[in-house]
Amino acid sequence: MGRIRRGGYIFEFWVGDHPPRHVHILKDRRFIARIELNEELTPIEGKINRRIREILKSLLNEGILK
Repeated sequence: MGRIRRGGYIFEFWVGDHPPRHVHILKDRRFIARIELNEELTPIEGKINRRIREILKSLLNEGILK
């Protein structure tokens, strides 16, 4: 399991988790969204704002979320 804290949000992911590749997003211990890690960052559950989308793109570009 990986857990990264950025911009006041927690991004959790599991290596070897079931497809599709996704990340769980939390803030203040509350669930915000579950996002598929594709080029469009498709929401599976919940909604994200522009700030979360930018953080996710940054994490993908840095190679942290592979």
